[in-house]
Amino acid sequence: MAEVEGLRNPEEDNGWTVLATTVPLEGGTDAEILQAYHDQNTTVEPGFRWIKNPAAIAPVWLEKPERIAALAMLTVVGLLVYTIIQRQVRLYLLTHAQQVPGNKGATATPTAAVVLALFAQVALVHFWIGEQEVEQVYGVQPYHLLCCDALGLDHAWYEAPSTQNNSRCIQTP
Repeated sequence: MAEVEGLRNPEEDNGWTVLATTVPLEGGTDAEILQAYHDQNTTVEPGFRWIKNPAAIAPVWLEKPERIAALAMLTVVGLLVYTIIQRQVRLYLLTHAQQVPGNKGATATPTAAVVLALFAQVALVHFWIGEQEVEQVYGVQPYHLLCCDALGLDHAWYEAPSTQNNSRCIQTP
């Protein structure tokens, strides 16, 4: 059972942080627990910032506990992948004295969101000229290949395919 202490002057206490925690009383004072939470701001908390957006917490009817657990697991796995991307790119850039474009100029410590946004301009253009299939990669810059190196990805993903297909495959829905 949780102990709840009411505010002495609720009108004057407007704007205070609500602290709900599972940390036992022996774990520290409210101020220490709140400070520990704020100290996470450079590691854990930024990864969850997106989930606090009203659109991210809009009602989702999953109905079964198994589905809720699956969604939670996918969220955690996604956050882990996001964090690994950020960690690996930052580590690589710092150890190789390199930078990539960031929100406010070149940076050696981009967020994973910045790294992923860099790739938004990269496209594989696939088209036919007569009976010849042509594929071309567009928008790749040296910093994209730098990120690939940081993540251990093969550059071949971002190179034009070496073979062209002379037969046309037609698919109908």
